[in-house]
Amino acid sequence: MLIIPGGSVMTPSHLRSLVYGILGCGIAISSLVWAKAIGAKGLWSNEAGPVHSGLTAHEWGTFTSIAGEQGQAVEWSPQTGSTDLPEFVEHLRTPQFKLGLRGTVRMETPVLYFYDSREETVSVKVKFNQGLITEWYPHASRVEPEGNLLDVSRYQPEAGGSIAWETVTTSPSGRATFPRENSENHYYAARTTSATPLRVKTPRGEQQEKFLFYRGVGAFAPPVSARLTVDGKLLVENRDAEEIPGVILFERRGENVGYRIGGGVQDKSFLEAPELTGSVDSLGRELEGMLVNEGLYQDEAHAMVETWRNSWFEEGSRLLYLVPADFVNRVLPLSITPAPIRTSRVFVGRLEIVTPATEKAVEQALVAHDRATLELYGRFLEPILETIMTKENNPERLRQIQRALSNYYSLEVARNLGTN
Repeated sequence: MLIIPGGSVMTPSHLRSLVYGILGCGIAISSLVWAKAIGAKGLWSNEAGPVHSGLTAHEWGTFTSIAGEQGQAVEWSPQTGSTDLPEFVEHLRTPQFKLGLRGTVRMETPVLYFYDSREETVSVKVKFNQGLITEWYPHASRVEPEGNLLDVSRYQPEAGGSIAWETVTTSPSGRATFPRENSENHYYAARTTSATPLRVKTPRGEQQEKFLFYRGVGAFAPPVSARLTVDGKLLVENRDAEEIPGVILFERRGENVGYRIGGGVQDKSFLEAPELTGSVDSLGRELEGMLVNEGLYQDEAHAMVETWRNSWFEEGSRLLYLVPADFVNRVLPLSITPAPIRTSRVFVGRLEIVTPATEKAVEQALVAHDRATLELYGRFLEPILETIMTKENNPERLRQIQRALSNYYSLEVARNLGTN
């Protein structure tokens, strides 16, 4: 394979949702960081020490992967495609370096909100076990590792990245002035909540935002696998000890969409292929309800769905699932000092599925030199082409696919260098 240099009776969860609703109304990464996930505090626990009795923290984010033939998440280049971020967002190294990062998971847009009725100052640190932080805003006090990221010492177990903001002040009565450019960017949807505005002191001056934002690339195995059976069903298997709270099988072909919602998955579950008779709006409402049930406020759930509407519901097939809380805390240990009285973290997993319909669409587009159709699959085109190659026996067709894959890499390099 060509490698480019650059190197998601009233039960406790129902009760929690009701209380929250009331309150809301007032990568092998270039073989870089294969490592063990370390333990983390539970969803409601706080480290010993001072506690801000009036402070609440909520976070949402996405783990994106693509499934191989056996259902497991495969290695890919998750940094290809548009960066889809405003220019004021800060980046690790250069676009060329990030293009060379390979991993199994793209950790996308975790945003951390704070709620308080008075001004408080906290320090925040997130460790990314088996991963690197690649984008963030506001300016961080520290983003690690520093220095040569290709140093062999980084290959050792328990390597990983982290990000810290040492002085984050809630500002409930202050006048919020947030940076904005390109008003259509989906980044801004995350601001449409009742969260308390934040001020962050930086060497470049004070920066303001509605949340703390970061992204990254990871080399860990997601808590689920999913593969198609011979009768066309999707077999979903839980690879974690904790139950997967809920799953959704989504498919889109042109303007036709469909989805099938499953319940919790303790061991394994089968999902029938959905009929393409649904709508994105109805699925959005269903998903918002699932997110609220997991602990988000309604406006946060809506902001999350709006942020990812054009991505989660784009062309192709994928499994959307709610990531178990313990898994999130193991992969992304979060430390807030002094600690909030309550912290809720809700992540959605996205596992892209290469179905026969996807393979057929891509192959037809290759024959017709239909670049517009190929671009519908964006950053997933590389692993889709590699999946097709493993099944192709015709030497000429195999060479054609290899040329398409090489051309894809060349276009990505040119785009990142600003020459395309």
